[in-house]
Amino acid sequence: MSQSVEFNIAKVQQRIRDAEEKYQRSHHSVQLIAVSKTHPAALIRQAAAAGITEIGENYVQEALKKQAELVDLPLHWHFIGPIQSNKTRLIAEHFAWVHSVDRLNIAQRLSKQRPSHLPALNICLQINISDEDSKSGIRLEQLDELAEQVILLPNLCLRGLMAIPKASDSESEQRAAFALLTAAAATLQHKHSRIDTYSGLDTLSMGMSGDMEAAIAEGATMVRIGTDIFGPRKREASNEKRE
Repeated sequence: MSQSVEFNIAKVQQRIRDAEEKYQRSHHSVQLIAVSKTHPAALIRQAAAAGITEIGENYVQEALKKQAELVDLPLHWHFIGPIQSNKTRLIAEHFAWVHSVDRLNIAQRLSKQRPSHLPALNICLQINISDEDSKSGIRLEQLDELAEQVILLPNLCLRGLMAIPKASDSESEQRAAFALLTAAAATLQHKHSRIDTYSGLDTLSMGMSGDMEAAIAEGATMVRIGTDIFGPRKREASNEKRE
């Protein structure tokens, strides 16, 4: 992508505004997360200069290096990749959001390892909405049980659900997958509406560069955009793949 990061952000933000209007969503109801995995800190600095504050990363060690370089900026860091047990302490200590919780033991470790001087860690439960073997996430039928356990953990704040549906060029197929996640979130919130701790379920993290409009149509509150902001992903180092 030859255009500048600032230009790309403006285009993505216009797409969000257009989708909000088209699908009768409130203005600014969708938050943009700029996903910067494999891209250098210098490009994140450019994004920040264009008004971006929410940054998504998939790899812990890569993210920590960037955070150290960008400590002067008021950024909120979102971890959106698969989580290994040996990385939970670093995630708990250095991120404001985790979108990819799909196991109770991971949630327990994040809660236990969250520093006491920091606010509760915002988390989303990842749903494998298309039942793909290659994707992380729980099945929809597992959601109730995991949510009921996670909501009891003291240093976590369950904010909502996340999904990465099977790639499709069909808008109707894209929307159908996102609609499943939206319905699951609504069912979860309704079922536990009398429990105060469920009142914070306000987040649907869904939609990327190729399906953002379909996600917004079905109720996304956060879209995770990488390629259309920073350009094609750089080759991932083998040690990062093992994280």
